Amino acid sequence: MRRIFLLILGLSALLMAEFKSIDAQNLLKMQKSGIPVIDIRTPSEWKDRGVIQGAHLLMFFDANGRYDAQKWLEKFSKIVKDKKEPFILYCAHANRTKAVGNWLSQKMGYQKVYELEGGIEYGWREKGMPVVKPKN
Repeated sequence: MRRIFLLILGLSALLMAEFKSIDAQNLLKMQKSGIPVIDIRTPSEWKDRGVIQGAHLLMFFDANGRYDAQKWLEKFSKIVKDKKEPFILYCAHANRTKAVGNWLSQKMGYQKVYELEGGIEYGWREKGMPVVKPKN
């Protein structure tokens, strides 16, 4: 009986999790309302291609594709303090955000995960949206 209850509880948590792609205009609206935007690219990408104004720079995968999920979550949890809070991820083309976003929503229990559709290259820069130089 307990196993069935835990299974139902787990499935309902998955159903409540939300991972959606949004366009540049929705990102701007959500950011203006205080929803954090998190750039998970590498520092060299930030420097070479610019960043979205106001984004938190929090690299997930390094240049060799390695990551330290625990260390990243420690930094991330200072930005997103509650698993019910919405936030937006972006990378170069939305490939990394799909992996990280699915992990955060399906495995870590974050309920409102959004990604910039097409990443900063196709979903932002290609649309004529501005970028700024990173502060660090």
